[in-house]
Amino acid sequence: MCQLEIKIKLSTKYIAMKKVGFILLFSLIMTGLAFAQKPAMEFQKTEHNFGTIKEEIGAVTTQFTFKNTGDAPIIIQRVSSSCGCTTPSYTRQPILPGKEGTISAQYSTVRRPGTFNKTIRVYTNIPDTVYVLTIKGNVTPKK
Repeated sequence: MCQLEIKIKLSTKYIAMKKVGFILLFSLIMTGLAFAQKPAMEFQKTEHNFGTIKEEIGAVTTQFTFKNTGDAPIIIQRVSSSCGCTTPSYTRQPILPGKEGTISAQYSTVRRPGTFNKTIRVYTNIPDTVYVLTIKGNVTPKK
């Protein structure tokens, strides 16, 4: 084998090894990014019992406070209630890591005597996760 052929073979192997090294490095970086910054939230409570309330009150409200325990901002995309008698509201701006946000739930007692058990669904930028909050109580009718 001549010296030129040896240099070509070594050069080809060197290029192939560089490609493999680059692919491995790229894979490691992408894996690291996939496990990097993820939002996570933790509620102080997920259920509120109003107890016995009078219909003439008109409406009762509670707040569910949560904390961003992840390392990326949480964005609440939407909040929905199980019925029109419950009106949710929520923190609209992104919640930064370590900060807190709130979901409020107002229940209308008008013409709704009896027990109730309603849910509020919270959709965020956390993949494949829907948080369910519950309010319940007993409304005594007007006399």
